[in-house]
This record gives sequence, structure tokens and C-alpha cells, in this order.
Amino acid sequence: MIASGNIMRNFSGMVAATFVVATLLFSCKDELPVADDVDPTRLPTQIVLEMSVEETTAGRIKMRVYAPVMENYSRMTPPYEIFPQGMNVKAFTPEGLTETEITADKARHINLPGEEKWEAYGNVVINNYIKGETIETDTIYWDKSQKKIYTHCYVKLKSPTMFMQGYGMESDELARNAIILKPFDSYSVIQQDSTEVLYIDTVNFVGPLLKTIKL
Repeated sequence: MIASGNIMRNFSGMVAATFVVATLLFSCKDELPVADDVDPTRLPTQIVLEMSVEETTAGRIKMRVYAPVMENYSRMTPPYEIFPQGMNVKAFTPEGLTETEITADKARHINLPGEEKWEAYGNVVINNYIKGETIETDTIYWDKSQKKIYTHCYVKLKSPTMFMQGYGMESDELARNAIILKPFDSYSVIQQDSTEVLYIDTVNFVGPLLKTIKL
């Protein structure tokens, strides 16, 4: 009889505990946060830190792309990659000199069959170190398939002999022949001292060769 009494008391205690837990769950049901539905297609399928990619031709480096973070969205249509912390692109001459450098706060890369495009946004700066020209704008589009860069935004073009500004710009991808489509308030240097050195390519300049001293 004693064992039977213990069993009944234990059973009554379990029922009471279950009732209390159920009451708490139902009373807190409305207070529990509800998570939003997550669309998996909008999440990156790959994240790469400190990305560095090089393009070579005949064993010589042609282009180098660096980004602190790269996010790949391969499930989107069309698939693309974004660079939320900025991007740096350097292009080199066949002799190995740094000719062009592009920097931006953010960028996106879209690669489709037969079509490859880059978009750069925020504080876009394009330097052609060989010519000593600098292009500044807010947005730039790079059609790698057609080997050209362009924008419809406000643009500033500076060189040792001129300053140009306007809206819209087109050029080859190395910024060798940039043209502002709608210029205004621009100027150029007409006369100058023929002995004056206006620009030195400090990126590729290594200094004069020193004579070898024989001991």
C-alpha cells in the first residue's frame, strides 16, 4: 500500500508539472519572436576574404584584381559577384609597367556567356600612370568583352596640361583615350616652357642608373 501511495503521488506531481509547463507555453506564445522567411536565392553561395586574381598572357601578368571581400550570388538570375568593401584593379603593359589603376568603394561583376561586365560605385578613381591622367567619377561601367569603360555621371579629368569636367565619358579599358561627352568649364595649357618637366611617372620610375665604380 505504501508503494501504491508513492506511485499515485508521483503521478499526480507529473500531471501538475505538465499542466504548469503547458500553461507557461500557451501564455508566452504571443511573446515569442517570429523570424522572417529567408529567401535562400538572395544569400551568397560563397564568400572569399582577401581575394586576389591575376590574368596573364604568355606568362606575363596583364591584370590584377584585389578585393577585401567577395560575395558570390550564383543562384540569382543573372548570377553575379559583389565587392561590398571596395575593389582595386591594376593593368600592366607588355613590359610589366603599371599603366592603369581603378579603385572604388563598391563593385559588382556580371559574367554571362560572351558578355562580361563590371560596375564600380562610389569615389571611383582611374589613374593612367603612363600618361599622367586621373579620372574621377561616382560610377563607372567596364565592358570587358568590348574592352571599354564608360559612365553617364559627372566626371573630372586631370592631366599635367589640362583640366576637363562634364557629364558622360568613354574610353578604352586602359583609359588611354578618355573623352568627356558633355564638357563644361574646362581649360588646357597652350604655352609652356619646353624645358619644364610636367609629369614624372613615380609608380614605375626607379631613378637614374648609377655608374659602376671599379675598385
